Amino acid sequence: MSGLILGTAGHVDHGKTALVRALTGVDTDRLKEEKERGITIELGFAELDLRGRVRFGVVDVPGHEDFVRAMVAGAAGMDVVLLAIAADEGVMPQTREHLAIVDLLDVPELVVAVTKCDLADADWLELVDADIADLLLGTRYAGARRVPTSATKEAGLDALLDALVDAAARVQVAEATDLVRLPLDRVFTIQGTGTIATGTLWSGTLKVGERVHILPQGLDAKVRGIQVHERDAMEARAGDRTAVSLSGEGADRTVVARGATLVTSPDWMVTWMVTARVRVLPDAGWNLTHHQRVHLHHGTAEILARCALLGAEEIGPGESGWVQFRLEEPLTVRVRDRIVIRAYSPVTTIGGAVVAEAMPPKRKRLDEWTRAALASLVDGSPAEAVAAHVELQGWAGASRSALPVHTGFAPRLVESGLAELDPARTLTTAHRAFGAVVRAEAEERVLRAVEEGHTADPLRPAISLAAVRSALPSWAPSDLADAVVNGLVAGGRLEGAEGGLRRPGHRPALSEDQEAASARLEDVFRTGGLGAPAVDELEAGLRARGDLWPLLRRLESLGVVRQVGDGLFLGSADLDAAAARIRTALGGQKDLGPTAFRDVLPVTRKRLLPLLAYFDGLGTTLRRGEGRDVPE
Repeated sequence: MSGLILGTAGHVDHGKTALVRALTGVDTDRLKEEKERGITIELGFAELDLRGRVRFGVVDVPGHEDFVRAMVAGAAGMDVVLLAIAADEGVMPQTREHLAIVDLLDVPELVVAVTKCDLADADWLELVDADIADLLLGTRYAGARRVPTSATKEAGLDALLDALVDAAARVQVAEATDLVRLPLDRVFTIQGTGTIATGTLWSGTLKVGERVHILPQGLDAKVRGIQVHERDAMEARAGDRTAVSLSGEGADRTVVARGATLVTSPDWMVTWMVTARVRVLPDAGWNLTHHQRVHLHHGTAEILARCALLGAEEIGPGESGWVQFRLEEPLTVRVRDRIVIRAYSPVTTIGGAVVAEAMPPKRKRLDEWTRAALASLVDGSPAEAVAAHVELQGWAGASRSALPVHTGFAPRLVESGLAELDPARTLTTAHRAFGAVVRAEAEERVLRAVEEGHTADPLRPAISLAAVRSALPSWAPSDLADAVVNGLVAGGRLEGAEGGLRRPGHRPALSEDQEAASARLEDVFRTGGLGAPAVDELEAGLRARGDLWPLLRRLESLGVVRQVGDGLFLGSADLDAAAARIRTALGGQKDLGPTAFRDVLPVTRKRLLPLLAYFDGLGTTLRRGEGRDVPE
């Protein structure tokens, strides 16, 4: 059976709690004040298990206007809403506000229970039914079933259950392998058990023994035990009413409270800014303006924020637009999450938003390209959302493991979306993905760096990888350069050679004059041994050549010489022979001073010191304070 969240909605005293009690046998009013006043103040919970058909976790919300904050916390994450409208009163103010909230939260399905039908005659019921039809007209719930019921008489309950099962069949079941997210609505301590955190599991599967993170506090904890609808369990799944026993720093109830979120993946994050598409209610009586202060309700959290409008100067009733919320407290969000917006004062619902960017850069205005990318994130398929996020990340690239957070899709759907990206345009590494614009520019920069290297040093067989990598922005991840180079080599646009890169077919060609100069340099190093002259000590004819350094680097790439120090090249054969003499004559000796090497390295003290530093780098000698050891 699928586990879904069924939530109530409706005006105060319209029989929501009585209806839940009639369906489940559970009185969800647990507080003394609730029983004394006869109204729901806090969220209540029950389980409706229709065996063989569907299992609902039921969230009973307050109907009084003073407790809309609690109602929004309960409505977030619902799969099906049971809207209670009393037959003796009909549509009331909180009926309208609750319907607006569940519509703004994009709850997939709604069933109307016309309660207290035993208190109204047939003619009155017909009028109430017409009012309800008018209420639903123009919303996504216009075709919702309306079922007459009476909790006290137990009338219409079977028909109501059938309607709920039908609605549940149209809801897309949450991915069991999705990221775990549990918004907490209560945190308390039980003697002998420790800290308990409760909530309705929004997504994923939470298991006993798992390490979890509590955000936005950034605390770690371990799951010691789980209860699902007050029964011990080894795991909880999306839609389950869950109580988690915690240990560790995240079990500090003086720090962790309602509004926090329990997660398992390290890719969840907290943000101080959210980009969202906002819709203002047609009858809100409010305009959303730049810098306006508002209440944002997300999950069980409520925070204050400032609105930074990214288009028009204001968004009027019935209008939509893009807004960046600058938050006054950190929030844990996911792309495609729904947010309810309420005015700062007086506190009334004015609209809702869908998250497009959970960790955005600070934006002022949107160009058409960015606007289209954001629209793909909130409306597009997994492939379209993945592509849009990847392009928006620019040179930084998109973290593959964090894509479920930044697209709103489960990991399985993200991977299928990644697979649909055009490999000829986008670029995917083991950890990141880069868009077509970045890939094209990165390839152009790498190719240009190779060409410029050939132009500057035509005698060098290949351009070093370090020089090629430096052609990309310093903030670009290192795996981008490697992926671009590998792609260009695989595509035949570059060749790997001499530990570097070159244009395909590029081979250094010496003129007759350069051939003679190169031969003269080889002779100098061959005959000079370890005492061969440094660059500034070469004969005047060689020293004056403009291509001296390219000629030296060419000899180095061919293995004829090696650079020992600044401006000092020596023959490779002479250096290898010297290393062998050191090991033979001094192997196993320790704490040797420079003079101990004079017999095996018969050079001046000026030349001896850079030679020893060179052999230190190779590991032939080991520097120990003022002396050196020679390994056996």
